[in-house]
Formats: sequence, structure tokens, C-alpha cells
Amino acid sequence: MLDSLVDSNAARIAVLALVFIAVVIVTILIASRLGERREVRSRLAEETGGSVGVGTPRSTRLRGEENRGAWVDAVNRLEKAGINLVDTKNEGLRRKMVAAGYDSPSAPRIFNLIRILATFGLPLFLVLWVFITGSEMGLVGLYFVVVISALFGYVIPGLLLQVKVDRRQEEMVNGFPDALDLMLVCVEAGLGLETAFDRVGMEMMHSHPLLAHQFASVVLEMRAGRSREDALRRLADRAGVDEIRAFSTLLIQSQKLGSSVAATLRVYAAEMREKRRMRAEERAHRLPVLLSMPLVGCMLPVMVGVLMVPAVIRAIRTVIPALG
Repeated sequence: MLDSLVDSNAARIAVLALVFIAVVIVTILIASRLGERREVRSRLAEETGGSVGVGTPRSTRLRGEENRGAWVDAVNRLEKAGINLVDTKNEGLRRKMVAAGYDSPSAPRIFNLIRILATFGLPLFLVLWVFITGSEMGLVGLYFVVVISALFGYVIPGLLLQVKVDRRQEEMVNGFPDALDLMLVCVEAGLGLETAFDRVGMEMMHSHPLLAHQFASVVLEMRAGRSREDALRRLADRAGVDEIRAFSTLLIQSQKLGSSVAATLRVYAAEMREKRRMRAEERAHRLPVLLSMPLVGCMLPVMVGVLMVPAVIRAIRTVIPALG
């Protein structure tokens, strides 16, 4: 039955018509969205008395806010329709989203929506592709394609999120010793801890923007009335890095015990520099092991051939005339 549907011209025309209608609807939605953005930009230009350029940082922020607003609207509409996008592991997912840089309260729900769309959209796309191209595939093969593509659609968003988390954490770990050195200089110069966080964040805005953003968040929270302990604990939760978590714990204990913050920072900064040096040495020591496999697999056969082929040719030239 499936083969007859694939070979049927009417089925192909129906699928193409559905795809055409879907493309038209998407095009209309995109055009309406662009029209709304153009109208908003013109209103902003009228209110501010100038033009809002596309390449300015302000327009970039507006574009990001509009994209997030579209996702949030889609999530809210689905939840109003009765589809719950918050699972039982929402707290762990929320922490992972924050560690990846998505600190919006609706980020876990948007991630679940993207995962659902990928889980159902990828198999649907492959099935449509099979119908359109007329590929000969049995029912069992189509079933396996749908199941495997659904698994890929479910797993790939989580893998991409984990890759982004690891990349951000590695960047923060690499820049953290420099931040500690700057903070130690600020504290020893007589600045308070809040002012030191602010100053270090400003100095590291270009070299390590992730750490600068984390420190700026700490400063804003303390200025908003949150206690230093709560702000430091939230810093550790946002970063998700053991080094920053230990740093927050050290500062909290120094405040509770009344010990010198400068001495604590000096010891911990030296320890972080030593850890960074050890990580660099570890990577350097791993290089010979990683290079051994390409050397053995690529260069060793060539060297054996270069050394053995002349001897084999000479032996053949000597043995064959003797046998004849």
C-alpha cells in the first residue's frame, strides 16, 4: 500500500501542494513579522528623533528581544492550550540553561518546546522527503528511519546545550586566575569587595566577557539589596564551575570568620595559577600519545615500504634469473 502511494502521482501532487501551502503560510508570517519590526523601528526613530540603524547594538538588542518574545509567546499559547512544557527535572534543566547563558525564566520551557519540535519535526521531514523523492523503502525501513530520526531530534538539543555549557565553563576557568590577580590588586589597594568586583568586571569586559558578566551580576545584586552571601552563592550557581564555587565559599567563610580577604585571595590566586599551569602541562603531555596513532598509522607503513621495497626488488632480480 505504501509503495502504491509513493508511485501515485496524485499523492505526490497532494504532498507538493501541502508543502507549497506551508511555505506560503511561513512566508506570510515572516513578512508580517518584518512589517511589525519595521513599524516599531520607525516609531522608535520618530520618538528618539533619529534613525535606528540595523547594525547598531541597540537594534541588535531589540532583535534579540523580539526573537525571545516570539518563543515566549509560542510557549504561552501552547501552555494555554493545555500542553505542559515543564517536566519533573525542571530545576536541573534550569541550572543547565543558566550555565549555558540562558537565564530567562522561560528558557527551560522554550528548550522543551524546541526538543518536542525536533522530535516530531525531523521524522515528519524525512517521511515527506521519502514521498516527494519517490524512494523505494519498505514499511520496516520507514519505521526505523522514523524512530532513529526521532531519537536524534530528542538527543541533539541536549547535546548542543551541553557543548555550550562546557565551552562557557572552560572559558571561565581559563580566565579565572587573571580575574583573581586583578581582584587581589584591587583589595590590597584598599577597595571594598563590591567595588573590586565592579572594577574587575570593567577591566575584563574585552578579554573575558563571561566572567565580566558574572561579576557585574554580583555587583547589581548587592546594590539591589541582596546580601553578599546570597550574591556569592548565586554566582556559584550561575557559573557551575568548581573553582568559582570554591571561591564563593572562601569569601563567605572569610566574611563569617573575620579573616583577611586579601590573604585569602592571595593564597587562592596562587592555587588557581598552579592549577592552570598543571592543566597546560597535562595537555602538553597528552600530545605525544595523541600523535602516536597518526604516526603509526600513516608514517610507519611508508617507512616500512621505503626500507623493504628495494630489498625485495633486489631479491627478485637475483632469485628469478637463478631459477630460470
